[in-house]
Amino acid sequence: MMAEEHKDLEAQIVKDIHCKEIDLVNRDPKNINEDIVKVDFEDVIAEPVGTYSFDGVWKVSYTTFTVSKYWCYRLLSTLLGVPLALLWGFLFACISFCHIWAVVPCIKSYLIEIQCISHIYSLCIRTFCNPLFAALGQICSNIKVMLRKEV
Repeated sequence: MMAEEHKDLEAQIVKDIHCKEIDLVNRDPKNINEDIVKVDFEDVIAEPVGTYSFDGVWKVSYTTFTVSKYWCYRLLSTLLGVPLALLWGFLFACISFCHIWAVVPCIKSYLIEIQCISHIYSLCIRTFCNPLFAALGQICSNIKVMLRKEV
């Protein structure tokens, strides 16, 4: 009974990962593109005081910029969104695969080996260097320095 409940829970978790509900209103919930690609008309085109174009030109320029950016993005995302999503999914799957099956095992193996070497190194230091430094400390402990100021 316990194993069956565990299996059901595991199946539910896998289902939740692949069938996750997406938010169609807030499409950047982690704000990864907050400052990078958030470009409005005012961020690109600005007229300083004293060099104003006609108001009609300014309004048409604003509308042209905004509408062309909007529709160009929509067209590009329609044409290239799915193929690029496939490409990025494949790339991140490969990176995950390499990390899970190669990088982490190599690091774990290295840490196991370096721990063995660390014990040997520590043993050598305690065996050879500690007595030497203790003897040097005894020799230098009797040295006295006196400073005098002569006028």
